[in-house]
Amino acid sequence: MSSAAVEAKPLNQLVLQAQLLELGLIRYTPAGQTALDFSLKHESQVQEAGRPRKVSMEIKAVAIGEICKRVQSLGVGGNALFSGFLAAMRNGRGVIFHITALTPGPAPVCSNNPD
Repeated sequence: MSSAAVEAKPLNQLVLQAQLLELGLIRYTPAGQTALDFSLKHESQVQEAGRPRKVSMEIKAVAIGEICKRVQSLGVGGNALFSGFLAAMRNGRGVIFHITALTPGPAPVCSNNPD
């Protein structure tokens, strides 16, 4: 194994264009930081094995700290490019998307083609 492979840090980064589907209430962590639980919906068409594939998914997300205000300002139905990392949920079942940055964006263009 090369020294570069040994020194490489594991990567856990997710960037997702999504719509704010549900928005919870502001709460506080035990450390006193603001936290906001919400859910996101993503729809797109991607290429897999040389063929188009429609993707539609929902994911639970959380924002901690100053970014909570930015998520709230999007409002339900708002679209953005969300960046962050994945972690296990508190109950150990499933994953949650921890948002560390977002860039508000226009509404996604949806096609009504029955492909």
